[in-house]
Amino acid sequence: MKVPCPVCETRSLVPFQTIKGIPYYRCETCEATVMDSSCWLDERRERDIYNLHDNHPEDEGYRRFLSKMTRPLLERLEAGARGLDFGCGPGPALAGILREAGMDMSLYDPVFHPETSVLDRQYDFVSCTEVVEHLHRPADTFRRLDRLLKPGGWLGVMTCFQTDDQLFANWHYRRDPTHVVFYREFTMAWLARRYGWRLEVPAKDVALFQKIQ
Repeated sequence: MKVPCPVCETRSLVPFQTIKGIPYYRCETCEATVMDSSCWLDERRERDIYNLHDNHPEDEGYRRFLSKMTRPLLERLEAGARGLDFGCGPGPALAGILREAGMDMSLYDPVFHPETSVLDRQYDFVSCTEVVEHLHRPADTFRRLDRLLKPGGWLGVMTCFQTDDQLFANWHYRRDPTHVVFYREFTMAWLARRYGWRLEVPAKDVALFQKIQ
């Protein structure tokens, strides 16, 4: 019997590849690729890896990397818009860039900024950079992100889109053991249809969704 996909929640997962003993599945509905849950790291080991990340807000190279998200997002926002950096990590560089541009930013990260009161509001926009590939229950998170957005608001998601199945085994993104879900551009289009969002892909590996209702 097929098992439910954690992205679209349909029973559409089929075996895809097994790499060094780790099974991966492909969803026939939304085309997400999913690591078998038995191979997920525990919370302590995940945190240890996150603490190794060296993404300083003042690092010019990292700021250029984030500009793939910030530039098109800022083109669509009014000055002073209220935003949430969801999954901001220990050094919220993206929020800092957006603050410099005049945005009113709040922070949330379940590990490093776990203040949940910010999840009780609605925002003009939500940024979610290098986050969705870590999610054990992505459908729950996408429902939450939808609730966080005001009508007309923008959700920016940045994650490496999975493209070439033949390169999957050696893909640097797959080799990060905290990455458990991989999305195609098709998956982003499926999410847009599911939640009634309008999708734009302004740059490689960046999806911008606008909440229509």
